[in-house]
Amino acid sequence: MNIREELRFLRRCGTRIDQRLSDVDLMIGAWLKVRDKQGRLIALAPNRVQREFGRRSGKRNIVLKARQLGMTTYVAARFFVSTITRPGTLSVQVAHDQQSAEEIFGIVHRFLANLPEGMRKGALITSRANVRQIVFPRIDSGYRVETAADPDAGRGLTIQNLHCSEVARWPRDASETLASLRAAVPAGGTITLESTPAGMGGCFYQEWQRADETGYVRHFFPWWWDEGYRAEAAHVEQLTAEECDLIERYGLDIQQIAFRRQLRSNFGARAAQEFAEDANSCYLASGECVFEIEAIEQRLRGLSPALEQRDCGTLHIWWPATPNGGREYIVGVDPAGGGTTGDNACAQVIDRATGMQCAELYGHFAPQELARKVAKLGREYNEALVAVERNNHGHAVLALLELAERYQHVYAQGGQAGWLTTTVSRPRMLEGFGAAVRGAPELFSSARLLEECRTFVRHPDGRTAAMAGTHDDAVLAMAIALAVREEVTGQARRGLGFGSLQTM
Repeated sequence: MNIREELRFLRRCGTRIDQRLSDVDLMIGAWLKVRDKQGRLIALAPNRVQREFGRRSGKRNIVLKARQLGMTTYVAARFFVSTITRPGTLSVQVAHDQQSAEEIFGIVHRFLANLPEGMRKGALITSRANVRQIVFPRIDSGYRVETAADPDAGRGLTIQNLHCSEVARWPRDASETLASLRAAVPAGGTITLESTPAGMGGCFYQEWQRADETGYVRHFFPWWWDEGYRAEAAHVEQLTAEECDLIERYGLDIQQIAFRRQLRSNFGARAAQEFAEDANSCYLASGECVFEIEAIEQRLRGLSPALEQRDCGTLHIWWPATPNGGREYIVGVDPAGGGTTGDNACAQVIDRATGMQCAELYGHFAPQELARKVAKLGREYNEALVAVERNNHGHAVLALLELAERYQHVYAQGGQAGWLTTTVSRPRMLEGFGAAVRGAPELFSSARLLEECRTFVRHPDGRTAAMAGTHDDAVLAMAIALAVREEVTGQARRGLGFGSLQTM
């Protein structure tokens, strides 16, 4: 078969792929080889998960799954077949780190190296097959594997097939990286986002939640879809109610129940994340959340709309100030970066006596605008005590409160205006907020605040902060307000009075 005939054959294959999905798996099985778990080189025979994805997949897909179900290998196989059967096709897979990118490229390079000899010596001769890139010059097609750590991944390319792997674990600003990659895919191209869960927040979680709006087909695959996930069942005697429910609802057998018990023994709390069982609990169980998830979820289900919204929705009020100075209030302020491109700033108003959240100001505000809004809010709430975090941008806000707004009731520590967040005060104030969430979640009325609590996690290096791609401005502002409340209440008990903590 000469080059011209081979190109006609490959184009016919590409047409068949569009017409009959089963032909893709036929070509995969006939042409592509993989290493099985025993290290043997075998034909890629799609498993149950892979077949179901192939059957339901569209042009835009998002896949939430348990680990090691073969999804990355199968997407690579589909893309590879597309690349070699449709001249002018560029397929790109993006891994979350360097090691994973190398592993994916190894899979794709094995596909190439083990193609039938006649195919490799004809139209599919390569001009480059290294540095995680394969180029087929005779059909003007190519295959690349990138990492999400590269901010320029996909820039300047036109990508027909894009696979983003383990998106929940992408570094830096995953949303920005994904937006750049998607911009490289034309309307007729294929995009697949795939990941195991990693907490209720971040780019992948948001994409999963918004799939109906964005037109992505959702695919969820629990661990028991892998027929190999079984264990010796000799010691399984009495079943729990939860295990009986799984057997009844999903048809699990005793060997799968035995495997599930092993998972919980080996992985502990991480089992529900790494080996997902449903599309909700896997998010709740994933990520090491600092706050008590059950209390947060229960409160979110019971929230009522704000009594009033002002300033284009940046100010929410649930409990207006009592007239005639009947109650005292505290305003905790996280100034953040300010401006239209910086982080969000937030001010939380709480009742001094009860700790009840009364109002929340949240948005992109420059220091001068934030000082003006906070002063206005403080005056509305009976000349509330305003506690501004003085780290970084807080100094400017405090100066503006004094000089421009002439606001007198500003919290001070050691004779210096503002709250200082340090390695000592930060854990203490977050622990105080966490105790309030756990013991009295009804104090909090803001969905934004509670959703930030969901994604406020303990990182591998021990830090507690928002997950990548999420925010914690509302959390920190509330933690400051509650910490100041505890401090002023303690001073009042010692007879120092509320006014001793004010300056200006």
